[in-house]
Amino acid sequence: MVIFSSAIVNGHYSAVLAKLDAFKADLESGKPPYNVPKHIVDAIHKSTDELIASGAAGNALKAGDKVPSFSLLDVDGNTVSSEELLAKGPLVVTFYRGVWCPYCNMDLQALEEVRPEIEARGANMVAISMQTAVNSRKAIKQNKLGFPILVDPRGQLADQFGLLFTLQDYLIDIYKNAFKNDLAVVNDDPSWNLPMPARYVIGQDGVIAFAEVNPDYTIRPEPTELLPTLDRLTK
Repeated sequence: MVIFSSAIVNGHYSAVLAKLDAFKADLESGKPPYNVPKHIVDAIHKSTDELIASGAAGNALKAGDKVPSFSLLDVDGNTVSSEELLAKGPLVVTFYRGVWCPYCNMDLQALEEVRPEIEARGANMVAISMQTAVNSRKAIKQNKLGFPILVDPRGQLADQFGLLFTLQDYLIDIYKNAFKNDLAVVNDDPSWNLPMPARYVIGQDGVIAFAEVNPDYTIRPEPTELLPTLDRLTK
């Protein structure tokens, strides 16, 4: 498992992570247009620290593990099967929180930029979210994606990957009352669970060749880091 903690990736400054770092700095500064109060920023940091300390990321599937076969619906109600995708080539899978998360949207946009290089290596790519099909359709349009977002009802697949966790009560209060973001509605699920952001490269044998899981949702991997793994798989 790889956990990135800064915008330095293999000695190079990642443009993706740099963009995320800049957004995070602006958001947490309390300045317009975000105007996020310090006590809310502190509470979000606390929740992330608690998730890290729980060791939950260590329970997630990692490189060398076999992934569970899955069939999920895309935003148009079509069934997408992991077995059918893997029959065509390697598969890049990204679990993300939802269209309401700006970090996720920037991550999806970065993946879209690299999509031609991923597909040129014979691989397919899907994103997976607990949110409803309506919200996933919004994410595709908003981020101008050329790859599908699949709906994972109640995070059942995320749970099989070891990614699911429950938000703390104080964070639920912030989401509902400060951010006006009711995940029970967004996800059509009263549990207030979310997946830790994760990215996997899965070989045609169903074995994970690359895994990145981070309990800090503000940190995402540089998409080009996937390419060497795909090169190895498609040799």
